[in-house]
Amino acid sequence: MKLAFISAHPYSIATLNKYGLRLAKQLAQKAEVDELVLISDQRDPIQLDNKIGKCKISIEQSRNSNSSNNIFNIYRNIVKHQPDAILFNFQFNKTGYKKLSVVLGFLLALVFRLKGIPTIVILHKDLEDTASINDNLLHERFLYNIDSLMRTGLTKVLLQADTIALTSEKYMNIVREKYNAQNLIQIPQESFKAIPEPNFDLPNGPKKILTFGKFGKHKKVEAFIEAIIKLRASTNQELEIVIAGTDHPTTPGYLAGIMKQYDHIKNLTFTGFVDEENVAKNFKESTLVVLPYTSERVSSGMLLKAAFYGKAVVIPNFKDLALNIKKQGFAVDVYEPGDVDSLANSLKCIIVNDSYRRTIGEMNYKASCSLPMEKIAQLYLDEFQKLFRAKMNLNFV
Repeated sequence: MKLAFISAHPYSIATLNKYGLRLAKQLAQKAEVDELVLISDQRDPIQLDNKIGKCKISIEQSRNSNSSNNIFNIYRNIVKHQPDAILFNFQFNKTGYKKLSVVLGFLLALVFRLKGIPTIVILHKDLEDTASINDNLLHERFLYNIDSLMRTGLTKVLLQADTIALTSEKYMNIVREKYNAQNLIQIPQESFKAIPEPNFDLPNGPKKILTFGKFGKHKKVEAFIEAIIKLRASTNQELEIVIAGTDHPTTPGYLAGIMKQYDHIKNLTFTGFVDEENVAKNFKESTLVVLPYTSERVSSGMLLKAAFYGKAVVIPNFKDLALNIKKQGFAVDVYEPGDVDSLANSLKCIIVNDSYRRTIGEMNYKASCSLPMEKIAQLYLDEFQKLFRAKMNLNFV
């Protein structure tokens, strides 16, 4: 099979890029794939050889993030290479930030399906997950409504692909109910490749309570900090608060404001951006990880990272989020969203009960090794085989 993979590939801090690179490497190692054609951004060199095993790697860096020519560049490359199948790794701004570029980009899956090429689109989150707004500002409400209508229309266009693969069961249910879509499958984001079992013993010194990510939109730290302040007062534990990461792009200045608000609090560390080499260090040194989400519309990437390092995890008790996580075999302690006392109690259960902490960490590590990217890649190839058979049957009739 000659497979075209349209995605962001240069390895960077962007989740989509990392997922795309890991998936590309695994696809190239599959016996079913003779050639992998990567169509990606016009940015840094892609960290892939021109051949992996028996699989030839062809690279076309033809995307400019804000160009309305993207659809034509990608189309030309598909015509040039004549792939047997096409896999999109998609998010709302995957084809650019300008509205025209986005609209044209969403037409690609439909165009290639009409040309008879089996097409699968990977969606990592709900396309209608728009930024929060101030309801009291009329112009923001107007822009929000326009943006929401556009996203709904684009979703309908995108659903014309042969298959839509969603990484979240919750979003799959939303899309199925709202659009009556029948061409949906769920293929979760991968757990990580197994490593030697982590050391579940804690390092010497203060117990570090870590939160990690991009903050200000769907993840906020005020209740997180206040809960640990309460915990310090109610126990004799020496606790360090570690906030690793940066502002969400839609909330610049959020963490700077938090630093100023809590500059009197001792043992409060803001790491700023954490490069890939230091991610492991942050997790390994932590006692537990808190994911202070304010919305269910989040990815499970950070949970998977924490589980990979055998950490106990605390999350807000959003019903669907907690249920989906537990279905995948992960163990978490939960607190009521926004409730400082509830969060402090959840943290205390883990901080003062080391056997409980270890049990959660061990369960999470085992769950993190259960679905590596190697299996994820095979699930996509199996779905393409189904599409090939369906098209052969249709042609035969």
